[in-house]
Amino acid sequence: MCVYAGRHSFTNGVSMPDFTDALLEDRQGTIIALEVTTGAKNDSFPAGYNVWRRTIGCRVTAPPFEGKANRAVITLVSEILAVPATSVSIQSGSTSSQKRVLVTGMNKNDLLERLQEISGL
Repeated sequence: MCVYAGRHSFTNGVSMPDFTDALLEDRQGTIIALEVTTGAKNDSFPAGYNVWRRTIGCRVTAPPFEGKANRAVITLVSEILAVPATSVSIQSGSTSSQKRVLVTGMNKNDLLERLQEISGL
């Protein structure tokens, strides 16, 4: 267990909750609770953390039209986590900004470690 009790400090002094509550281990891999913003200026993941919803932010430039944003989420998550796009799928929320995304073959601890590396924690 982390000695920071769920809170980490970025290099600029801003404190952010641990992503642990947004991850759920599944027998096939790990499910990530995402809060997706479409039509953003830049693609970004992880893009913050919503403490109340226990979701990790994900911003994509694609519009929420004809599945473009969902495909962009899958591509972005797979690139950031360095896994094949075929290992990432949307389990629920395909028409919502609240999504559950399964990363097949990656356990919760490995995924959490990767997210912390990316975030500079």
